[in-house]
Amino acid sequence: MAFNPEAATKAYIDGLGAEALAKSAAYTMDGHWMILWGLLVSALATVILVKLGVTDRIWAKLEKRGWALRTFATAAGLFIVSAIITLPWNIWAEWGHERMYDRTQQPLSDFLMQDAIGMTIATIGGGLFFLGIYALIRRTGKRWWLWSGGFSAVVVSVMLLLSPTLIEPLFNDYKPIPAGPVRDAVLEMAKQVDIPEDRIFIYDGSRQSNNFTANVSGVGSAARIAISDVALKQASLDEVRAVTGHEIGHYVLGHVWRSVLVMSVLAMLFFFLADRLFARFARAFGSKATEIGDPRGLPVFLFVLSFLGVFAVPVANSLTRISESEADAYSLQMVNLPDALSGALVKTAEYRYPRPHPVQEALFYSHPSVERRVARAMEWKAKNPPGPPPAASANP
Repeated sequence: MAFNPEAATKAYIDGLGAEALAKSAAYTMDGHWMILWGLLVSALATVILVKLGVTDRIWAKLEKRGWALRTFATAAGLFIVSAIITLPWNIWAEWGHERMYDRTQQPLSDFLMQDAIGMTIATIGGGLFFLGIYALIRRTGKRWWLWSGGFSAVVVSVMLLLSPTLIEPLFNDYKPIPAGPVRDAVLEMAKQVDIPEDRIFIYDGSRQSNNFTANVSGVGSAARIAISDVALKQASLDEVRAVTGHEIGHYVLGHVWRSVLVMSVLAMLFFFLADRLFARFARAFGSKATEIGDPRGLPVFLFVLSFLGVFAVPVANSLTRISESEADAYSLQMVNLPDALSGALVKTAEYRYPRPHPVQEALFYSHPSVERRVARAMEWKAKNPPGPPPAASANP
């Protein structure tokens, strides 16, 4: 009897069970709604910040200080107060909601500690970033948004370079994969595409999440592949190979640099639109700042960027889905384990509903639906019988 990719795909998804599928659908839909609720929370926080005159007071308090220190302190102070105001929402959205759906076992105390670390990084980094933005507005005039897009590209690249060694270790413990069959298999795959052995890690992702996941981070010599301990605990050896092949695909195909380019272009577009919209939003919120170059107007500036960001979600997601599909194809070509890849993908269906409506997928999914990805793997299986995989290349 001929192999039927459609029937095999259906069997994989149905194998989750009706209860698990319903829970996944509810969790996923909640996540979509949180985009809107998050924007509303941001609007409310902006109203409070403007009414309290947080940036106006900091700016006035430092009247005798230099412009750079004054601007940095105003931005940093705003980030701190804003984090305090939005803390209840962040606890619910990032911890409470996850606990409700059994997606995390992290104690609240640990979450708050890590949130404080994140807030510190955001305060310092955000303060320096907007100091640079306001300096460009002062120096480059009407074309500031163009220069700011380039500045954003540099900042994102620096953050990607520093993140694996300076930032990510603040939240998780990264170690070489322990000796054994898994390590041997992963390092053998890495050797095929000239990825150094010291660029592949396991990390304690279970500290924050029960999600089955792996990722590529960093750029250049700092780039690395990291696999969550959740994935290694739940996966078979072949599934580890398939997932590693997927991440190697991201690494080899340079998807990180594509992300830098996309984020830079979006930043440029956001700044251009913010320049045109700022005055209207400032009046609506009652801000004393009338020009976008006034650091006292940063609460409004940030909200405009958040507002625009909601509309950019479908665009960013579409580009990310392309990268994920390419990485899946690379894995299939590299190891030829379509069933193992499908088994690993089905494990992610716990937190990403596998059968979304096409419109839902287009608007909100950063990855192709699990059903679509499994179907492609099964179609590959039908065309490529078991045996030695084709040679891996940079263009599967």
